[in-house]
This record gives sequence, C-alpha cells and structure tokens, in this order.
Amino acid sequence: MKRFLLLAFAGVALLPVSALAADLGQPVYKAAPPPPPPPAYSWTGCYVGAGFGYGLWTQDHQEFDLSGDPESLTSTSGGKGWLGDAQVGCDYQVPAFGVNWVVGAFADYDWADIHGAHDLSLETFPFVADEKLNSQWSVGGRLGWVAQEHLLLFVSGGYTQAHFEGYNVLSNSGDFGGLGTPAFSVDSRNRNGWFLGSGYEYVIPWFPNLTWKTEYRFSEFNSATDTIFDLTGTPAFQTTSTKWEQTVVTNLTWRFNWFGH
Repeated sequence: MKRFLLLAFAGVALLPVSALAADLGQPVYKAAPPPPPPPAYSWTGCYVGAGFGYGLWTQDHQEFDLSGDPESLTSTSGGKGWLGDAQVGCDYQVPAFGVNWVVGAFADYDWADIHGAHDLSLETFPFVADEKLNSQWSVGGRLGWVAQEHLLLFVSGGYTQAHFEGYNVLSNSGDFGGLGTPAFSVDSRNRNGWFLGSGYEYVIPWFPNLTWKTEYRFSEFNSATDTIFDLTGTPAFQTTSTKWEQTVVTNLTWRFNWFGH
C-alpha cells in the first residue's frame, strides 16, 4: 500500500503544471509571442517638397552689329545668388540583382535672384549691364540606390528652361552721357537646356514621411542671340551667348508612401 501511494505521488508530481491548472479549473497564462519585426521602409510613392539653395551662372558672349561683324572679342561674365524651390514627384522601388533601386520622375520650379555684371564692348566703347536669372523650371527623372534603409543616393537628369529678365546697358565711360547712363536695352527671354545632377535623400527617423534631400545640378543652355536696342527702341546690335548654371538645393519633402514603412 505504501509503495502504491509513493508511485501515485510521483506520477502527479511529473504532470505539467498547466495540465494540473486545467484540471483544477484555473486560468492558464502563456507567454506572449515576440512582436514581428517592423516592415522595411519603402521608397515607393509620391511626394511634394520645398526648400532653398544657391546658384552660379556663367556665359561666354560676343556682340555683333546688324551686319554680323563682331564688335568685341568673346568674353565671359556671370552671376550668383539665392533661389527658392518647390517640387513634386513619384518614385518606385525595384529590388533587382540583390540591390534596391529606385526609379522616379519629378518636376520643380525655382524662384531665383541670381544676377551679376554683363560686360560688353560696342564699337570700342565699354558698357556694363546687370543680368538676372529670376526663375527656372525643370522636368526629369532620377535613378537611386538604397545605400541604407533610410538613405537614398541618386543621380538625375532632364530638361530645363530659365527666364532671364530684360536689362539696361549702361555706359561704363564718359561717353554716351557719362558713367552709368542708360544707352541700350535687351528684352527678357527664355533659355532652354538640359541638366545633370546628383544628391542624397534621408528619412528623418521621428517623422517617417518626412525626408531631407540635397542635390547638386549642372545645367547648360542652348546658344542664342538677343537683340540690343537703342533708347528709341531701334535694333542696334546683337549679342550671342552660351550660358551654364550650377546650383545646390536642399529641401524637405513629404512622402505619400501608400505601401507603408
């Protein structure tokens, strides 16, 4: 009898606690499974952004009389200044060959104050003008590489058009009424061209939809000829120039990422 009681006691001791609790009608508590890892950030989606930057433009130019004879040797001038930027775009993340690539398209618009001296020599008389790039828009595409989950490195390229304000050509000598006297004028005009750029975009950790983007661009505008008018509005000369521009722009973008983070 004693042996039977000892064996029964040992069997009960080996039963799982949960089984005993279930037999006794007590609630059973189980450890919660670990939470699943958060999904990887996706660059797929559209965005809007705004920011500011700094720009430089230069040009090679030469003046001609209306017969086409050059009035001066080719010279170089340009300007510098600030700009404000607004943009929209969409991206699509494509995993391929073990790498996460991002392809996208975008459009942006700049309000600019990039200006500087434009030196001219007409019929051996020196003149100077303040030439200003005051706006620019661009459309293009970009190809990016997800270097880290929240860091995108990219290159960009596309079409651009810049607007240059009209300007007065001032006498830079004692001729034509004295130093600084308006003598000629050039109308406002647009310049078409292309651009190439590169930059990075970084996801701000505490605001997953907000990114910080910085981009450098080089733009070249087609060579074009502008008419130089005298004070009566009569065409007097022509100026032919090729223009280049460099900008660095940084902005904040808000991403509408429909596929989660």
